[in-house]
Amino acid sequence: MSIFEVIMLTCFGAAWPFSIYRSYHSQSTNGKSIVFLLVLIVGYIAGIIHKLMFSFDYVIYLYVINAILVSIDAGLWIRNAKLEKIQQK
Repeated sequence: MSIFEVIMLTCFGAAWPFSIYRSYHSQSTNGKSIVFLLVLIVGYIAGIIHKLMFSFDYVIYLYVINAILVSIDAGLWIRNAKLEKIQQK
């Protein structure tokens, strides 16, 4: 287990609750990119697969938590895009 990997994932993970809160309350997709969120999800999944196949340790839980948080934010982006479409009509 690398302490630097733990620090990186903890720092990234600390930002997602704020992003989720903002997405939920703003009901807007402004400032967010679904492509970026999907790339992050793929990256976290790759990290999980690496941990499962080559280097299993408890850091895998940080990857899972981060992937869940980004997935929630992506889900909110989809919801907000639908809300924006309804408001435009």
